[in-house]
Amino acid sequence: RLCTFPPMMENKVLMSFAFYSTILILKMYVVAIITGQVRLRKKAFANPEDALRNGGLQYYREDPDVERCRRRVQRAHRNDMENIFPFLFLGAIYSLLEPSPTVARVHFFIFCAGRIVHTAAYLLRLKAPTRSVAYSVAQLPCFSMALQVLLASAPYW
Repeated sequence: RLCTFPPMMENKVLMSFAFYSTILILKMYVVAIITGQVRLRKKAFANPEDALRNGGLQYYREDPDVERCRRRVQRAHRNDMENIFPFLFLGAIYSLLEPSPTVARVHFFIFCAGRIVHTAAYLLRLKAPTRSVAYSVAQLPCFSMALQVLLASAPYW
């Protein structure tokens, strides 16, 4: 083991949630890095200081490939924020409800896999309806978790 977790983290569901949530956050970082990598490859920088650092002011320019990538990445990233952030809240609360570890892991895996396929469909321009199916499949565990959180918390309303 790389580190020792406090007793609360011995909760298998919470640890599974932490694993899948971290994968999703890392995926968001990768998406954020992609445009920068395309800018470097195409030598087309949005800021003069970046152009100067990478060859000169002639590279302070727009490139159609970079702009297409930037728009696609921005849409994927915005969609991630609209979906992953609610998952982080729902999954954390759901994990505290002591669900079956296997059922919880299936919820987290389906959401994570759906979001990865959704991003791949955005960035690689996969044929329709790949992206919308991935989006819809990923929403199923979120609705399930939301319903379970509402049912568990309704008596305290």
